[in-house]
Amino acid sequence: MNIPLVDLKRQYLSIKKEIDRAIQEVIDTSSFIMGENVEEFENEFPKFCGVKYGVGTSSGTAALHMALLSCGIGKGDEVITIPYTFIATTEAVSYTGARVVFVDIEDKSYTIDPGKIGKAITERTRAIIPVHLFGQPADMDRINEIARKYNLVVIEDACQAHGALYKGKRVGSLGDIACFSFYPGKNLGAYGDAGMVVTDNRELIKKVKLLRDHGRSEKYYHQLEGYNYRLDGIQAAILRVKLKHLGEWTEMRRKNAQLYTELLNGSRVKTPAEMAYARHVYHLYVIRTEKRDELHSKLRENGISAAIHYPVPLHLQQAYKYLGYKNGDFAVSEACSEGLLSLPMFPELTRDEIEEITRVIRKFLS
Repeated sequence: MNIPLVDLKRQYLSIKKEIDRAIQEVIDTSSFIMGENVEEFENEFPKFCGVKYGVGTSSGTAALHMALLSCGIGKGDEVITIPYTFIATTEAVSYTGARVVFVDIEDKSYTIDPGKIGKAITERTRAIIPVHLFGQPADMDRINEIARKYNLVVIEDACQAHGALYKGKRVGSLGDIACFSFYPGKNLGAYGDAGMVVTDNRELIKKVKLLRDHGRSEKYYHQLEGYNYRLDGIQAAILRVKLKHLGEWTEMRRKNAQLYTELLNGSRVKTPAEMAYARHVYHLYVIRTEKRDELHSKLRENGISAAIHYPVPLHLQQAYKYLGYKNGDFAVSEACSEGLLSLPMFPELTRDEIEEITRVIRKFLS
């Protein structure tokens, strides 16, 4: 049995007629850049998140970059986020000229530890970027309380958490502005790079609209120097189709996660915790074990494509050597980089496949 980490083909085949029709309509109308599908998706996805406004972008990284710029973040500013995440979160900060300041994650949720944010705040701090890692929302009430106290902007990195809930509210509606990635493997994925910025703040979204399309208010009239960060028509058409299925797919992911947890109960691995305030959407199902590397090899020997995400936390990457952090500065992030393993997770994963994966794990760790 060969079991992939993610199987995008199974998902495509389940909605093939809808997808093919949507793509063909874009080709027939030649609406490749911007156009009706982009406009409609910019209405539909913010509504799904529970906010008023959205601007489609060329990627989640572009969304983060423009969110920061729209909030006035620039040279000399500091932005707090976590070292255990994909580098896009911090690249976007650096693009603005601001400096990244790291805060460790919680050992249970794998999201930013609100109790450690205060010590990282200086007179130059302008924003906090909580990352809803693996599909689990960060503790937004505590983060927003800190932000209000110090007059900071809160920018949600929701790139792994489409549809996740925090105390009944969807991510994307919990801070000042939020960013999503629609990279193909995400819970809501395009067939290429794509992203979106969402917010209830009309002034922020007006700035993002200018920035994503060369700073122009209309053709050949430019209010500022912007970027070519547009969402293209075919990706928007695909995402509109898939958004209709996201609720069902989320339930399938959650059922698969529940089955994993049941079958791994009593084994020598730590399974993901769903926080009391959260409804986890399991972009990744991540287990923790002291024998991570050995287990990873054993799973691959059995045709199971597990993965190691973020084996080197950002504060120890060569790219951020200039920040001056060292080994031991963020103990939880470092422990996670050494002990976490992502198991296959996608809606169409079968019970037989999950039983085989957990059988191999239990046998190896027995």
